[in-house]
Amino acid sequence: MTKILVSDYDGTITSRDFYSLLAERYIPAGTPDYFAEYRAGRMTHFDAMAAYFAFTPTDESSLEQLLADSEPDPQLGEAAARLEQCGWQLWVVSAGSSWYIERVLARAGVNARLFSNPGRIVPGRGLVIERLPEDSPFYSKDVGVDKSAVVREALRQSGTVAFAGDGPPDLGPALLAPVERRFARSFLAEALQARGEGFRPYNRWSEIVWQLT
Repeated sequence: MTKILVSDYDGTITSRDFYSLLAERYIPAGTPDYFAEYRAGRMTHFDAMAAYFAFTPTDESSLEQLLADSEPDPQLGEAAARLEQCGWQLWVVSAGSSWYIERVLARAGVNARLFSNPGRIVPGRGLVIERLPEDSPFYSKDVGVDKSAVVREALRQSGTVAFAGDGPPDLGPALLAPVERRFARSFLAEALQARGEGFRPYNRWSEIVWQLT
């Protein structure tokens, strides 16, 4: 039977979030803290991400540098191939944008099903993202992509599902996975600990694959 690893992207497959690199390098001083606005309930997560992405540079060299500096796991391609060889499908789910995720996965030769906010580079507007269609079973007004719905679909298709994540939108989907196949670090690990929930820690994404296979 097919097994499915549902994995977050930013901060999970990579060491750095794409939006945090933008905040460090391209957002002028005095710009509002969009995630503080999100945490206070004054913005949706999607709108906060869209606000950060508006500062994305549009020249090719700067974009390439951002993709490299997000630090994808250097064993990404090898680990993903190992997953496939051992009968696992990789589903990548992200509240970021498919625009940069597709590029990183393709360069590593990774075959994955991707659930994320579509995006495109527009001169003068940066990385413009869009929500999924409202009739999509994975649509979320707040995040753009309902990660829990993705995990529920994986559970519908397979009796063996794992989840890996690191951020606030990952708590709900992580709780749907069994403890022995629930992988967490950073905010997600702290949130699970605060709830008394078990999980398996990791430092690099490829460690998850070696544990599963």
